[in-house]
Amino acid sequence: MRTPCKMTISLSPKIAEELERVRKEENRTRTELVCEALHTYFSFLRKFPEVPASKADLAVIRRGREAFARGEYVTLDQVLRGSSTARRRLVRVRP
Repeated sequence: MRTPCKMTISLSPKIAEELERVRKEENRTRTELVCEALHTYFSFLRKFPEVPASKADLAVIRRGREAFARGEYVTLDQVLRGSSTARRRLVRVRP
């Protein structure tokens, strides 16, 4: 068994309250919850490493923001409901 490495951390009051609430609900220790949260975070980083945006990516993002500013967008709710307004307003963005 590995020797544990003790750490002291500072949490915002909001996070500390949430940690305590979940800890009590799940009948777990703070250590268990924090270790699980860190494990999940590190697993996420391994699966989805940060990749710098290419010039082409940035151009598409810029055009998308410009289209949004012009009101050329549909809401997720419209898409999920199959709104005819959503179908009419969908605009193809060239890469």
